[in-house]
Amino acid sequence: MNPTFDLTFLDGLRAAVPAATIDVAPSIDMPVIYVDRDHLIEVAQTLKTHPDLQFQLLVDVTAVDRLPAVPRYEIVYILASLGAAAGTAPARRLRMKVALTQDSASIPTVSGVWPSANWPEREVFDLFGIQFEGHPDLRRVLMPDDWEGYPLRKDYPVQIRKDTASWSPIQLTEEQFTENMRAAREHATRAAKSIRGER
Repeated sequence: MNPTFDLTFLDGLRAAVPAATIDVAPSIDMPVIYVDRDHLIEVAQTLKTHPDLQFQLLVDVTAVDRLPAVPRYEIVYILASLGAAAGTAPARRLRMKVALTQDSASIPTVSGVWPSANWPEREVFDLFGIQFEGHPDLRRVLMPDDWEGYPLRKDYPVQIRKDTASWSPIQLTEEQFTENMRAAREHATRAAKSIRGER
């Protein structure tokens, strides 16, 4: 039995981004919406900043490979509105999905809206090969740099055995680490301003 969710809060989202396709999908644990790829950033910004929505917390980003289905991939965003602790909107959760075809397995990064998307997007890239356009540091995070293929794709060979070509631990000085953190914060601030149209 599927529970019934109050979805009236989506009216404000549809009104704020009228060009976006926003479809509701059945779910057993939280409301689920499908959003078209071309309006993802506008929808994400509205979900975060609209006074009736305030989904200020991006809990996770993951993906699903539905091979042989078309479209093949789904990018899944788990969002939370924290209620009175963070604003005026009530506490609630939302699962937002974007479908991608095999031929166009790329999507804009939401790290400029929710900086916490940075590492989960890297994981999705590393394991599924999905490209996140505009990501500040899109490189492997779990697999070795010289790894070939994407292990969570359904057409990835299961019995593969591969030795890495090279390995060495990453050693950073305290100054290098501090500079990396400063640069990442500056990039996130610039990306957020760009999305909002500020200079």
